[in-house]
Amino acid sequence: MRGRWQAAMVASALAFLSMLLPPASLLSSAAIALVTLRRGAHDGAFVMLSACAIAALMSIVLLGNYKFALAYGVVLWFPVWIVAIILRESRRLSLVLELAAIFGALVVVSVYLFMQNPSTLWNQILAAVIEPMASQLENSEIEVGQEAIANMSKFMTGMLVTGYISGLLLGLLIGRWWQSVLYNPGGFRQEYLALRAHPVFAMVSVIVLLVAILGSGILSEAAWNVVIPIFLFYVFIGTAIAHSLIAAMKAKTYLLPFFYVLLFLIPHVLLPVALMGLSDTWLNLRNKASMNTGV
Repeated sequence: MRGRWQAAMVASALAFLSMLLPPASLLSSAAIALVTLRRGAHDGAFVMLSACAIAALMSIVLLGNYKFALAYGVVLWFPVWIVAIILRESRRLSLVLELAAIFGALVVVSVYLFMQNPSTLWNQILAAVIEPMASQLENSEIEVGQEAIANMSKFMTGMLVTGYISGLLLGLLIGRWWQSVLYNPGGFRQEYLALRAHPVFAMVSVIVLLVAILGSGILSEAAWNVVIPIFLFYVFIGTAIAHSLIAAMKAKTYLLPFFYVLLFLIPHVLLPVALMGLSDTWLNLRNKASMNTGV
């Protein structure tokens, strides 16, 4: 916020730091998002391109080529710049999350349209990764590993797309929080806790889920992979709802940290959280909780 070149230096420095500490990539994206959210698309683009130029020079000096900077700009900074523009213009965080989920679903559908059987490719890649360890395993362990790889391969497309989208959205959310801390204390909390899915989006989500459950073969597999990025969207919504519900309790000081620790340490907790986010579209859980507590 003190200057565009300073912001570009921060973004590029954090990008290189992420080679040692991967979470630094989120802060690098957040720096681009912050400038774009506060100053607009033009200043955001200047910082992004300047950061690419600085990173390219550093990459040539340290790595001998500019590919690192190019990859960072295309894969991380440009997408976060786009979603930051959308959030700045729409002022609707729910819309940005929905668009991210739709983008992920379209990528998955495109993969299944242009590739006959993506799971076969992932199966070969994963098998090649663990092949060096096969000589140290018993036959029964190898069979179990092959079965696990076969099952995982069916969902790898959706998981990779969702992993990318989650990084993109986390960078945006950190940038939005950063903006709130600097210029609108408490604003991000209100914005995030007000998240709610659009009824039409929720209905489409239920239809896709039913196709995944009731369908068979490649159709069911593709539907399950589409469900995964949609699932991420409802995890965000469900987290906001759970936070609101817990914040209304007397023991919120202890329960809120415990809830977020559970989210990071126990993946199984994500399913009921996502279901809460989906059901809130029709049940309006936060308002009911407020009425019951007299708030």
